[in-house]
Amino acid sequence: MLIYLLRHGLTEYNAQKRYQGQRDIPLSPEGAAQLRKADFDPDVVYVTPLQRTSQTAKIVFPHAKLVVVDGLKEMCFGSFEGRNFIEMEHDPDYQAWVQANCESSCPDGERKEDFSNRICAAFSKLVDEALAKGKDRLVILAHGGTQMAAMERYGVPHQDYYKWCGPNAGGYVLDAKDWTQKHILTVIKTVQYTKSAAEENP
Repeated sequence: MLIYLLRHGLTEYNAQKRYQGQRDIPLSPEGAAQLRKADFDPDVVYVTPLQRTSQTAKIVFPHAKLVVVDGLKEMCFGSFEGRNFIEMEHDPDYQAWVQANCESSCPDGERKEDFSNRICAAFSKLVDEALAKGKDRLVILAHGGTQMAAMERYGVPHQDYYKWCGPNAGGYVLDAKDWTQKHILTVIKTVQYTKSAAEENP
């Protein structure tokens, strides 16, 4: 079975490098215009409750049924949400969080370890269910944090958490052949469902 683990398209918060976390930020007009239809049509795409994932899925996979999985939504950054690093460079809470490699708790938010455990529980359940049903493909369209948490734990070759954040509308195609015995997923290739320069400027 192949697993597509994808990130949503561009939002204004992405462009402004703001922490969006669990704020329900939509795709920007530019982000929606950049997207292109995928070269395959899955029956189902798993998304999160945050609209940027379903908005992306409706363009990239227009014929798919969208199934919301709450456990896959982005990390809660608490009081950091809506702000960028420039605005917080003198914030002692933010400085302490960065000095802890962003692994301590955000004020009023999630701790990275708790977030990763939440993501991996929801993700592994979807993989197990798809394999049990004999599916040949599983498509998940979520967030950069979702990718990083799942890939840090299960991706091969192994890489650090922050190396796994794909580009907007991009991500990983994974082979699940070793999942049942070893709980690992081998990266086959990367993909990105945005238009080429020629497509954007015909």
